[in-house]
Order: sequence, then structure tokens, then C-alpha cells
Amino acid sequence: MTTTSPSASPVVPSAATELAGRRVVVVGAGSHTGRALAQAASAAGAELVLAGPDPRKLEWTAGELAGPAEVVPVDLADEASIAALAAATGRFDHLVSTAAMPANGPLAELELADVQRAFAAKVYGPLLLAKHLAGQAATDGPHGASFTFFSGVAAWRPAPARTVMATTNGALAFLVQALAVEIAPVRVNAVSPGIVDSGSWDRMGTDKEPFLRAVAEKNPARRVGTTDDLVRAVLFAMGSPFVTGTVLHVDGGGRLA
Repeated sequence: MTTTSPSASPVVPSAATELAGRRVVVVGAGSHTGRALAQAASAAGAELVLAGPDPRKLEWTAGELAGPAEVVPVDLADEASIAALAAATGRFDHLVSTAAMPANGPLAELELADVQRAFAAKVYGPLLLAKHLAGQAATDGPHGASFTFFSGVAAWRPAPARTVMATTNGALAFLVQALAVEIAPVRVNAVSPGIVDSGSWDRMGTDKEPFLRAVAEKNPARRVGTTDDLVRAVLFAMGSPFVTGTVLHVDGGGRLA
């Protein structure tokens, strides 16, 4: 059974998203998904602000882009760092954060510092990004301005040793609803991935393929996801002016299985 969709060329949004000349901030641009998103937006003509904790990875992403990009290190656990990102960014059209810092493990073994980092990536950070950057969002564009954050299927399918992951992803799902009301007309949405072969599972070595195959067999879509699936969902959220306060489940139905 095929565990991923056939390989395809990089996702480029349709003309309807009108990213040419738009300014897009990607927090987490040094990650697999963030890098793919930056590549797609750049290929569509957007100007990029690449943000994340590791400047080396951001520079790597910048070197792969078709168009202009600025690199701004940011720590989502540090409000001063987020304020500095806002100052460096100026006016922008869309912001996406793929940031995640999982704190997995048995409840009895959890360390508070790890839990706090997980909340910083998924809850405090998004809240502070909205606080410091919403006022700079260009709401007069053809599709308005938007924030898109990444939740995750664990919120809908909690499991032992995944309590913090389920909680932070669930909190983010409710946060986007609250922010969509408070910072309107800026739109706020979340993408909730399921099991995606983005590169994060490579650490499993030879166990990776059997794991992904088992997931695909259970999913109603009978496959696992790809980074292209996630990029398409984000581009939909950016380019859809009547979508806000919504969680887009990109999980192949995994939360139902």
C-alpha cells in the first residue's frame, strides 16, 4: 500500500491567492513544513520574512527561495524577541507559525520547563504574535490579512504520554476562535495535521515505513500526509477572505479512525 501521495512538483498557489508583492511572515521557516511553505509563497511572488530560533536554518531556507527574504531570529518564549520581530517586519499581509516544541512522555516524568516550552510554541507564542503584529497587518488587500497557526490531531485523539501535546493543540484551536473575534477583520485560522511524512519521522530509521503503512491502513483516506498537503491548506486559509476562526483538519480523517 502506498503510504504517501505520489511525488509532485512544489505547490504553487493559484492566481486567486494573489501572493505576488505580498509580505508573508513564516515563523518556523527552518523546519520541514515551514521551509516548504516559504518556497511555495516565494515562488508565487511573495516577499518573505523568515523567523525561527536558529538563524543558520533560516539562512538555509532563504538561500533556496526564488524571491526576496529577510531573516529574523525569534524566541516564542520571549516577549521582547517577539516585539523585535514585529519591529523588523513592519507592515505585512499574512503570518504563519508552524512552531512546535512537544513535551511527550509519561505524566509522572514530565518536567515543568518542557511543558512551558510546549505552551510557548503553541499558546503563549501565538497569543503574543497576535498582540504585537496584528496592528501591522494589511487588511486592505484583496483577501485581507491573516494569521495561520498549526494545531494537531492529538487534540482530538489524546493518548497516553501525549497529554501536553493534546492540551496545547486543543488550546490553540480555541485560541484562534477568540483571536478571530478580538483582532477582526484580521482573519485567524489553524491547520491541524495528522501523521505527515515531512521528515520528522526519519529518526525512526527502518521502523518508519512499517509505521506509516500501518497509519495509512487505518486512515479513511488510506494514506499519510505530505508537506504539500499542509502547504495547500495554509494557502487556502490565506486566500479565503470568508474563512476565519476555523480549524482545517489535514489528517486524512485520522481523528475519526
